[in-house]
Amino acid sequence: MNRRRFIATTLTGLASVSMARRARAAQEAGPRAGAATLPTRTLGKAGPKVTVVGAGTGMSGTNRASNMTRLGPEAFDALLRHEYESGIRYFDCADSYGSHPYVARALKEFPREDYVLSTKIWVTPGGLPEPERPDADVVVERFRKELNTDYIDLVLIHAMSDPEWTTSQRRQMDIMADLKAKGIIRAHGVSVHSLPALEACVECEWVDSVHARINPYGDVMDDRDPEKVAAVLRRVHESGRGVVGMKLIGEGRYRNDPEKRDAAIAYALDLGCVDTMIVGFERPTEVDDFITRVRAALSTREPQA
Repeated sequence: MNRRRFIATTLTGLASVSMARRARAAQEAGPRAGAATLPTRTLGKAGPKVTVVGAGTGMSGTNRASNMTRLGPEAFDALLRHEYESGIRYFDCADSYGSHPYVARALKEFPREDYVLSTKIWVTPGGLPEPERPDADVVVERFRKELNTDYIDLVLIHAMSDPEWTTSQRRQMDIMADLKAKGIIRAHGVSVHSLPALEACVECEWVDSVHARINPYGDVMDDRDPEKVAAVLRRVHESGRGVVGMKLIGEGRYRNDPEKRDAAIAYALDLGCVDTMIVGFERPTEVDDFITRVRAALSTREPQA
């Protein structure tokens, strides 16, 4: 090896070592200095603290695919990293979205304690490629491996519409309560797709947190009258449960309507019972736009954390 090549090789090696050391130091230090922050709220009486804006991973999600996973790993990585660097620390997944390994890859360099993960088990026919529906302990163990995490902050029973779900899903609820007692999950709850299913949450002590669809226009909601849904959400919240608002922009219907986006944000904030708003962002520009509008709305309502 001649002297010039020897020096170049040596410098390259030193640079690689330096970069690796800087990466380890950044990971040990947590979020980078100057990183954006968003206000946080506690889900329920003792649930995880989540940022007021969360990122969903399941736009048009079913059979373990969604618009986000269809972006491909590199674009998905870039999107989630942009969400993180924009201050979002709450990421919502589901088995039916197929987003677990994508989220694990995108967030692998960030401290696990710095962000909150929620996911959902699918218990009804359809929605997944296979017909089997293993019990929650089997499914959650797979989730932990897919997400590369020792614990999951919040696990939900997905898309309940049956008003009797608290009876029909009692076995899964009991298993999830045991997982919570063991520290494998930190909280449990349900995502609802009907007003009667939402009403069942009010008196159900098992529910720590609820995912519910809410916007001021009644689009893709459990009732065309948003005030009917809001009235139940207030009761859920007053009973000590967390409330996660979904479909804030009408499953993309308001993507090109700034006035409706502002109205939806203002409506959710003013209800006083929506702890966080999760949106299925598909582009970094959508993240920037929504967070800017949320910050503007919050500036007239409460001090930012």
